Amino acid sequence: MATGGGRAFAWQVFPPMPTCRVYGTVAYQDGHLLVLGGCGRAGLPLDTAETLDMASHTWLALAPLPTARAGAAAVVLGKQVLVVGGVDEGQSPVAAVEAFLADEGRWERRATLPQAAMGVATVERDGMVYALGGMGPDTTPQAQVRVYEPRRDCWLSLPSMPTPCYGASTFLNGNKIYVLGSWTKLPRSLRMRDKRADFVVGSLGDHIVAIGGLGNQPCPLGSVEGFSLARRRWEALPAMPTARCSCSSLQAGPRLFAIGGVAQGPSQAVEALCLRDGV
Repeated sequence: MATGGGRAFAWQVFPPMPTCRVYGTVAYQDGHLLVLGGCGRAGLPLDTAETLDMASHTWLALAPLPTARAGAAAVVLGKQVLVVGGVDEGQSPVAAVEAFLADEGRWERRATLPQAAMGVATVERDGMVYALGGMGPDTTPQAQVRVYEPRRDCWLSLPSMPTPCYGASTFLNGNKIYVLGSWTKLPRSLRMRDKRADFVVGSLGDHIVAIGGLGNQPCPLGSVEGFSLARRRWEALPAMPTARCSCSSLQAGPRLFAIGGVAQGPSQAVEALCLRDGV
């Protein structure tokens, strides 16, 4: 049950995806939520691409990805969505980079990554795409940093990161790119209420939010908690409508989306934790 600051939050449930999937790639462009690739019920990467019109709440099928993949990164570049890396049907990292041209409804291949990688972190600045870290065929985390120049359709190498990382979170602040992939053990008073792994994390208002995941039981968690930066404590937030782990996530304005993932199997659920109006 949500208490205290938790009453400022509510869940919004959207129509389920036509395709069940886990490890899908998500992007938000011009009022549309795009869900690309991922793994289906058979456990193999998909080439399926679908979009949810946020105004009409209807799903539409898009042209399939040229390269079936799961766990890829995505970056919005104006009217294009660039999909980078991921893992293929043979469970190997891929170097493929492809762009979805929203106005034309089709895909184009772009210059491949210098090295195949999955779990790449990406961020866009001034029309350039920075790809950081990842994991190659030898399963070793990478420290490489590459930048993609759309006008020249080429990747350039930049100085490597001090610490190799895979599946890291990145964000841009001014002219600096922050890469988060290591942890410091906190005092017990600042630890989460529930032990969890493979969960969604984001920020809404003055709360750092942890959604679902796997705990000590075989079934996914539905619990949600938020760390109040003002009160310096974790608080219970409204539970997920559909308990899941391994969700794809996306922060879009006042919404933190949890998309697909695993419930009893790959899920079609699309739900977003929101700040209530006026908060």
